[in-house]
Amino acid sequence: MTILVTGASGFIGSFIVQKGLEQGFEVWAGMRGTSSKGYLKDERIRFATLDLANPERLKAQLLEYKAQMGGRGWDYVCHAAGATKCLREEDFFHTNTEGTRHLIDALRETGMTPRRFVFVSSLSIFGAIREQPVRKATPDNPWIYSPILLSDTPRPNTAYGRSKLEAEHYLTSQKDFPYTILRPTGVYGPRERDYFLMAKSISQHTDFAVGYRPQEITFVYMMDVVQAVYRCLDAPKAEGRAYFLSDGHIYNSRRFSDLLQQEMGNPWVLHVKAPLWFLRAVCWASGRISRLTGKMNALNDDKYHILSQRNWQCDIEPARRDFGYEPQWPLERGVKETVAWYKENGWL
Repeated sequence: MTILVTGASGFIGSFIVQKGLEQGFEVWAGMRGTSSKGYLKDERIRFATLDLANPERLKAQLLEYKAQMGGRGWDYVCHAAGATKCLREEDFFHTNTEGTRHLIDALRETGMTPRRFVFVSSLSIFGAIREQPVRKATPDNPWIYSPILLSDTPRPNTAYGRSKLEAEHYLTSQKDFPYTILRPTGVYGPRERDYFLMAKSISQHTDFAVGYRPQEITFVYMMDVVQAVYRCLDAPKAEGRAYFLSDGHIYNSRRFSDLLQQEMGNPWVLHVKAPLWFLRAVCWASGRISRLTGKMNALNDDKYHILSQRNWQCDIEPARRDFGYEPQWPLERGVKETVAWYKENGWL
């Protein structure tokens, strides 16, 4: 069996490649010609240079790889390529929306429609919904919000979320194109850099949080995302459907930082909680500086909306039911492995 993984040089994509090799797939790593192969050292990997920004060039590239495979296409395609941070809002749509559309069109027009096209989307397409408490906290159930459901209407409040939602809309509009959409919540693990910034801050004795309303957060370790990719490939019920992915648990806003602190040997930490208006001002200023200098900063308008969102609960029961998804990495286990990797690789 053959599988093409786009975004193969990235955080999630590189682990999808690794797992495919372990399961005996002929794995093709789809990436830009300028992308690093630092996490793609296995000699069994076959590389596919793909220009998702140029439809005609992309079709020519696909036809070349089709010829190399004896006139057939890949059995499966996992589209994990995408931009999570951009200087300009339109860049999200150029990469996440148009890039996805170009790949789908090129696969169809070259006669390379796969048995299943797995699109790695995001919970962020729903935005800040179900933010009003529906119950009072009790010792048996401390959570006051209700989970986001697949039946809810998306209202993305970030450029990233809007670009992913538009890509989903294009994918779901296709006839006779077998797909499954995966919408992970916050993905963390080795090689990931956004959550690493929190670990780095804690190592420097500061934990910064925002907002005074209760926040209920979900996470998913990257290997559980990888598990979902391979479990859904041939699942009949998963065709033409979308699914949330988390580790199945809900956490308060301090749990992740507390576990980081624990795994780093409990350094002393000053916990700072700021009002949302302060975060708004900092993100606005940071975003403006980024646009003036052309250099990406961690804080921007999208980051403000992500950090200020209070409810990240989501319902993973459909994934469990339809393709046997069962999270193996609760936060305690995942953070332990992640911090160990940071230390072993000199990040901390």
